[in-house]
Amino acid sequence: MSRTASPPAQDFVPFATAALDFHRSLNIPGGPLVTTRAELDTLHAHLVSLHGLLDAHTARTGQLVPVEGDQLRATRTRIWQAADHIHAAYHAAPHPDSGEVPERDACQAGLPEGAPELTICQRHQRTAHLVRRRTTPADLHSPFTGLVRH
Repeated sequence: MSRTASPPAQDFVPFATAALDFHRSLNIPGGPLVTTRAELDTLHAHLVSLHGLLDAHTARTGQLVPVEGDQLRATRTRIWQAADHIHAAYHAAPHPDSGEVPERDACQAGLPEGAPELTICQRHQRTAHLVRRRTTPADLHSPFTGLVRH
């Protein structure tokens, strides 16, 4: 096994970063704004995709350079925690048709909201299954480095 990676055919990560910056500058106006469920859904999809990329890097790198692998593993865990918070924010966001804010425990009570809203939950559950196989509960519940308001 080589200790250095061969250059990728095409590195699309800079394009993804530029697209996010471009999206923010065009679509997020100044001043207060409630984030829509659609925006939260796409952010969740982005974080889950980033989690998958970091998972692949963690698996490959951890075998060759354990210290770097440990850092990537911690990063992968934090990205999952961010996706988990986005998922919770989605369920706390107002419904687009009625503007009603769902009850805090509606998602935890297992009350699916139906398609297309259920898509975020399906994506979240698929990734959660992978997270449970590759992450310890202690890793998932380690202190978070930011303020979390309840």
